[in-house]
Amino acid sequence: MSTPQLVVHRDKELMAQAAAARLITKIVDAQASRGYASVVLTGGRNGNGLLAALAAEPARDAIDWGRLDLWWGDERFLPEGDPERNDTQAREALLNAVPLDPKRVHAMPASDGPHGSDADAAAAAYAEELARAAGPENHGAVPTFDVLMLGVGPDTHVASLFPEHPAVRETERTVVGVHGAPKPPPTRITLTLPAIRAAREVWLLAAGEDKAEAAAIALSGAGELQAPAAGAHGRSRTLWLLDAAAASQLPRSLYPPALA
Repeated sequence: MSTPQLVVHRDKELMAQAAAARLITKIVDAQASRGYASVVLTGGRNGNGLLAALAAEPARDAIDWGRLDLWWGDERFLPEGDPERNDTQAREALLNAVPLDPKRVHAMPASDGPHGSDADAAAAAYAEELARAAGPENHGAVPTFDVLMLGVGPDTHVASLFPEHPAVRETERTVVGVHGAPKPPPTRITLTLPAIRAAREVWLLAAGEDKAEAAAIALSGAGELQAPAAGAHGRSRTLWLLDAAAASQLPRSLYPPALA
């Protein structure tokens, strides 16, 4: 378990740009050392803002897009192509503009896919896909992701792990269906905390005043059942990327006085 590190940026635009540059560096370094990279994407305004910033970044051409594996941390269980699906939004923000290998883009199943409206069966299928991609060196049921990104919700949820919800209590399965989520749509698919913790680095993104209380709760020693963001950490690094508004309720002792 890695101790959370914080980087606070002046505003959400600068945060997105800096995070995009940081992600490019991580992907390029992984590809240089191992030949490929593996990244888990997040949706929401901060996740999509990062992807849009990456799309506008000239340095994106340093990435060998054909040797990048993309996964998702969670998905709204809606029909393929629905504008509310995280993978639809990611494709519009970035993925359609770069030469990815379609076989290495691992979208979560849609509600009109082979599993129909059975979110639990769809989640099990995604877990199997993750397990097939995990090599002996991963020592587990998921690949060792280089970077796994998570947006932090105002209620401290990450992915589709909501406070006190059954999914946040899961300790065995890597992917589960979510039913009765407190924000629409109620049916979702999500990675669990065990899968999230398999990542080398976990990045938590929070921007805006509506995320300030959640960041303060999650970083104050709260339990993961009450504050799922508190339970999200990487093997080697846990990085909170915030703007000044989201960091406004944090004690200054948690981060350097100079804004990045």
